[in-house]
Amino acid sequence: MGEEPMTFSANFSLVLPEVVLAIAALVLLVAGTFRGKVGAIFTLAAVASLIAAAATAVLGPKGVAFGGVYVADAAATYAKVAIYLSSAVAVVLGDRWLAQRGDQKFEYAVLVILAALGMGVTASAGDLISLYIGVELQSLALYVLAAMRRDDAKSSEAGLKYFVLGALSSGLLLYGSSLIYGFTGSTHFSQIALAAAHGGSHGVGLLFGLVFVICGLAFKVSAAPFHMWTPDVYEGAPTPVVGFFSAAPKLAAMMMFARVLGDAFPASEEQWRQILVIAALLSVFVGAFAGLAQSNLKRLWAYSSIANVGYALLGVAAGGEVGLQSMLIFMTLYMVDVTGFFACLQALNRDGKPMETIQDMAGLVKQRPGIALAMTAFSLSALGLPPFSGFWAKYFVFKAAMGSGDVMLQWAAVIGLVGSVVAAFYYLRLIKAMWFDDAAGAVDAPSPSARAVGFAAAIFSFPIVLVALVWLEPAAKAAAAAFGHA
Repeated sequence: MGEEPMTFSANFSLVLPEVVLAIAALVLLVAGTFRGKVGAIFTLAAVASLIAAAATAVLGPKGVAFGGVYVADAAATYAKVAIYLSSAVAVVLGDRWLAQRGDQKFEYAVLVILAALGMGVTASAGDLISLYIGVELQSLALYVLAAMRRDDAKSSEAGLKYFVLGALSSGLLLYGSSLIYGFTGSTHFSQIALAAAHGGSHGVGLLFGLVFVICGLAFKVSAAPFHMWTPDVYEGAPTPVVGFFSAAPKLAAMMMFARVLGDAFPASEEQWRQILVIAALLSVFVGAFAGLAQSNLKRLWAYSSIANVGYALLGVAAGGEVGLQSMLIFMTLYMVDVTGFFACLQALNRDGKPMETIQDMAGLVKQRPGIALAMTAFSLSALGLPPFSGFWAKYFVFKAAMGSGDVMLQWAAVIGLVGSVVAAFYYLRLIKAMWFDDAAGAVDAPSPSARAVGFAAAIFSFPIVLVALVWLEPAAKAAAAAFGHA
């Protein structure tokens, strides 16, 4: 990492991305309160602030700030760029969706920025306290986003369920952190790593704390068996909010796993690897088999996200630069696909009502061939069919697991591949409905912004991904190399 910056100006320069977002959120909150109405300039300012934060993360210095609490390295930069750009897309999509329903709220953009701010803090956390603050900042914003439509019973229910179960996960994370502090005397990842490496009489207690922390993080990433909130929240929350939930927070949560396990517990890899492999396989099979019974596309993609989290956890379990690189590549490609899918879903309405079930998609190719083609691409990518981006995402994860030298991980990769085959059924069922079933009625004109995002993501899924991997692979490799050096 180099020398720890000691002056205020040096610390300030490292946290500049978070400062940009904090100032933007406060300014937009005050402006929205006095103006009351949301216009194009308001949305543009929110998007510009997120892009500016991503730029400062790339161009800013690297180092450790505030006595090791905050880490600005290649891994944090990689995650922040992906998170902030994904959040910018979510601001545009959500604003247009709410505008179509005459329900625009300036709080939406502010909440997305605050959530992105919390995710950025977790990506740069070098300490359990800063990690928890980042988690809570993003979580509180996400709870409100889920319940954004107060007059909608499903949206209110989604927000309440997310809040209650999120509070449980925060409690587990905080209790585990307190155990770790009690047995090591420090909340800094570097000091925890030293204590874990020395073992001794506190080793068992430290592992208990680690288990609770992993359980708390598993809630945040919706890994089985801590996934119970995901289908209900996805079904009830507004569609653009679900698209946001599925993308940036998932990468932020996987970064939390990598930070805690890679920076604070590298010496306990054999212990936490077993837990991650079990959670990964449970996630793959819960996502695959439970998804078979779903007809609502938001619930279906909730189970799909649970399964995909399982694949990403295999990358974290593989450990080392190769494993963490595979996780970062997987999550990045997954973010593009899932954002594109929900953008397409957001664009589809029939007689003013959202199209959210597989039956609603019947005959879509005859009425909206472009959107049907894009959703087909996302379904085939999620299935893992070459040469779509989902295939390359799974390729890197399975390659890391098979090359780890750990027999358990190698078998987990084989079993995960079987789960992927099972999940293929519900992706193919959606494709069959769009291409071969009879249309159920006229489809309304789609939103231009949602359609544009969906088409762009579909083109990225194939063929742009083949070019993108040329720079994405080395960028993820450099980011993965930063872990374990807190």
